[in-house]
Amino acid sequence: MEFRYLGNSGFKISEIIYGNWLTHASQVENDVAKKCVQAALDSGITTFDTADAYANTEAERVLGDALKGQRRSSLEIFTKVYWPTGPKGHNDVGLSRKHIMESIDGSLERLGTDYVDLYQAHRFDYETPIEETMQAFADIVRAGKALYIGVSEWNADQLRAGHKLARDLGIQLISNQPQYSMLWRVIESEVIPTSAELGISQIVWSPVAQGVLTGKYKPGAGAPEGSRALDAKGGANTIKGFMRDDILNAVQKLQPIADELGITMAQLAVAWVLQNPNVAGAIVGASRPEQVASNAKAAGIKLDAAVLARIDQAVGDVAETDPEQTVSPDRRPA
Repeated sequence: MEFRYLGNSGFKISEIIYGNWLTHASQVENDVAKKCVQAALDSGITTFDTADAYANTEAERVLGDALKGQRRSSLEIFTKVYWPTGPKGHNDVGLSRKHIMESIDGSLERLGTDYVDLYQAHRFDYETPIEETMQAFADIVRAGKALYIGVSEWNADQLRAGHKLARDLGIQLISNQPQYSMLWRVIESEVIPTSAELGISQIVWSPVAQGVLTGKYKPGAGAPEGSRALDAKGGANTIKGFMRDDILNAVQKLQPIADELGITMAQLAVAWVLQNPNVAGAIVGASRPEQVASNAKAAGIKLDAAVLARIDQAVGDVAETDPEQTVSPDRRPA
């Protein structure tokens, strides 16, 4: 495993991060989830990402149970706050001081830890003054409940405003967690240059485009049994935007590149996002332990300029690049 600094800090994380968005307490049974976490540890992964909203708080509990007995200071545990949780009442959502302060305590209890290494705003909250949000985060850091602060899917202007407030409050906003892959490049024109200027790293999710970049979905063919595209618990909805024939045709052109490098399509996809110097880590999920072990092998792979050019040519114009696609809900979700 390789390790990188997160933002302009002395804090290092594993290049490959294990995440449990669509799996723990949802798509896979808890015993399989624990085996996936163990496979991550066995592969040298030390960084784990979750959120209170995943499986309505249960994913945090499963992750906490799976990490029980591990040396805490050898791990980096991340979680997030914003989306509705619990009974989903009028204050069980957003980035108000009330919701943040109550949410961090719930997350720590479920994760079985006294602190998280990184506490992240899961989206931007247009209904709460950003000053209130950042003050709450600062108080959590000073209370020792989080070491660093991050955000997810914030645009360039939001990152700049949040970074300034964090600096004024004496805390470190060091990361953003956006979607990023060969097929989804919306952060490249604005978010990444702004982040590089401010000392903020990207922790990217869906580097394999919900599994599409594995090449298992063929144009004009039905989805394989047991795949995410057939999952009625949420997976099918998240992947549907990539299930167009033009995208699937482009993905098939990546297979010869992976073959020549002697790696899998998924490893190629994960390695590709890690070539960006502003990316500190790539989040991978899994429904089987062997997927974790395979994806972890993408750490340290170097792709030269010729390979990167071939990938761009293969993908062509099917990749989404519009920076306006970096969005948070206009109103808090119910």
